[in-house]
Amino acid sequence: MLQALRVRDFRLLWTARSIAALGTGLLDVAIPAHVYAVTGSVLATGLTLAFRHLPALLLGPFAGVIADRWDRPRIMITTDLMHAMAISAALLARTPETIWLIYAASLGQGTAAAIFRPAAQAHTPAVVGVGPLLSAANALSAFTTGVVGLSAPPIGGLLFATSGINVVIGAAIAASLLSATAVARTTTRSRAHDPAQKVLADLVQGLRHLRQAAATRALLATNSVYLLANAALTALLMPFGVTHLGGSVQVGYLLSALGLGFLLGAPISRRLVDRFSARTIISLSQALVAGAFFLMFNASSLPVALTAAVFLGVPGVTVLVAIHTWLQRATPKELLGRVSAAFVTVEAAASMVGAFAGPAMSELISLPLALNAACAFTLLSALLTLCLMPRGSQILQGTEGRRSPELGGDGGPALTDSAQSE
Repeated sequence: MLQALRVRDFRLLWTARSIAALGTGLLDVAIPAHVYAVTGSVLATGLTLAFRHLPALLLGPFAGVIADRWDRPRIMITTDLMHAMAISAALLARTPETIWLIYAASLGQGTAAAIFRPAAQAHTPAVVGVGPLLSAANALSAFTTGVVGLSAPPIGGLLFATSGINVVIGAAIAASLLSATAVARTTTRSRAHDPAQKVLADLVQGLRHLRQAAATRALLATNSVYLLANAALTALLMPFGVTHLGGSVQVGYLLSALGLGFLLGAPISRRLVDRFSARTIISLSQALVAGAFFLMFNASSLPVALTAAVFLGVPGVTVLVAIHTWLQRATPKELLGRVSAAFVTVEAAASMVGAFAGPAMSELISLPLALNAACAFTLLSALLTLCLMPRGSQILQGTEGRRSPELGGDGGPALTDSAQSE
């Protein structure tokens, strides 16, 4: 997993993405807490999250076009600066009348993230190649995501409680500027094609690839079911913890156990992804996630639930690493931004639907039945992956200059590792 850090440009890219994620994570608790402190409104607080996720849903396909048209490091630098400018507007939101500035900041933050993610994901193979270093890079990124996801929100909340919102926003702005600086120091450039082509033609070309690439198209569909079920289960986690495990403190224990499993699973996932076919490893991991969720939500004691949460993290991170690695190896480089953006858009849509569907289902049929129904949907995603993805869909490196038969239905060009270690 750490082998990818031998490549100078990946070290800088990984540093940039880690710092950017840290800056964003600091705001996850602090901004909603600030809005609630100013307005006293639960609805106003919830709107901050809605505005943050809305751009990914609306701008996803266009973000992919941008990632495939222009130099991707420059896109990342620009969006880092955009992020810093957007969240600085939140410094002026001090009264209920000016809280709209928070919504504008959240909208700008979400827009920057929606453009940054496809560019960063599409640029990674240009830096480390598509051989073993790619799976190592993705596993390390997943590991870092777990660490940041565990640490940044509580740190942001603590800073808000002790020093106020200005300090948190200042730290997030500094993180964005440091991320832009790290990306600016890289030397690898990647622009997929001439930007003179029309935007609509680019979109059509990306959609045509998804229609023709059987394995990627199947994975997009099955992953949407998986993400919808996960979002529903996540939305029901707090009510479950309060009613069945004793309170919000126990929910914190569950999240920590899940993060531990995520960290343990990251190095394991790299070996699994390079060893088994995409169809096998993704469907099996999704099925194990469903089983772990079922065990956790039907646990009779907290230790059993915590054990299930740790176990859940391992296949959970494997699904993430396997899908990213598949896309980066199986998709032609000139289309990778648009294909990545399609997955980001579907992720946003499925997450928003699941976040509403889970609580709504619990009101209709009871919380335990809603939890088990969502577990069944997670298992359904595994069955769909097994049925829809072509046999022999591998996540393996190919050879330079020819289409690899190991890429199953997509047949995208596979390149050998071209990254140079220092």
